[in-house]
Amino acid sequence: MQLTHFGHSCILVEHLGAKFLFDPGNFSHGFEGITGLDAILVTHQHPDHADTTRLPALLEANPGAQLFSDPQSANLLDGDWTAVRPGDAFSVGSLTVRGTGGRHAVIHPDMPVIDNTAFLVGDDENPSRLLHPGDSLYIPHERVDVLALPSTAPWLKIWEAIDYLRAVNPRVAVPIHQGIVNDNGRGIFYGRYSEMAPEGTEFRVLPHEDGVEV
Repeated sequence: MQLTHFGHSCILVEHLGAKFLFDPGNFSHGFEGITGLDAILVTHQHPDHADTTRLPALLEANPGAQLFSDPQSANLLDGDWTAVRPGDAFSVGSLTVRGTGGRHAVIHPDMPVIDNTAFLVGDDENPSRLLHPGDSLYIPHERVDVLALPSTAPWLKIWEAIDYLRAVNPRVAVPIHQGIVNDNGRGIFYGRYSEMAPEGTEFRVLPHEDGVEV
């Protein structure tokens, strides 16, 4: 599987001939010129995960892409989006994608909790090849190979992220949702995740806009 990180929670996944993009939001850069996408997936409606100013051009450049999102975003975004709920499954090429989770992490008790669909991507060898949880700490209780790990967020404490990383216990964890802090801040968070990852888990920071095999 090849992953390309375009900042924050936006990841391009290329695996077994399928090519799809997660969460092209307004804190992410470089995804605008991508073509040949089989699918675009949005975990939830927040603008750092779905940039409504740049999405139309991305959709126009990828007319054959299937569009999948959480139920609320499917009603809010322009385009023919398919709502994905927990338990739903669909195919992208030879891959199977399942909707899991369902709710955004709580930011504050006074704020309404919105939909958030976590996506599990699988192939014939592993139905949980990749987990993109969006803004949640959803634990699938399956053997996840690669975890996109939320690393910094208004709703997240570092100990929560460490415990989540340990609970999922992936082979590889790549940090996402880091666009709200500068390089110094990222170094603090990344250092802790690397030091405190479970035995057997590789914590790997992806370079910006440079595809990496994982």
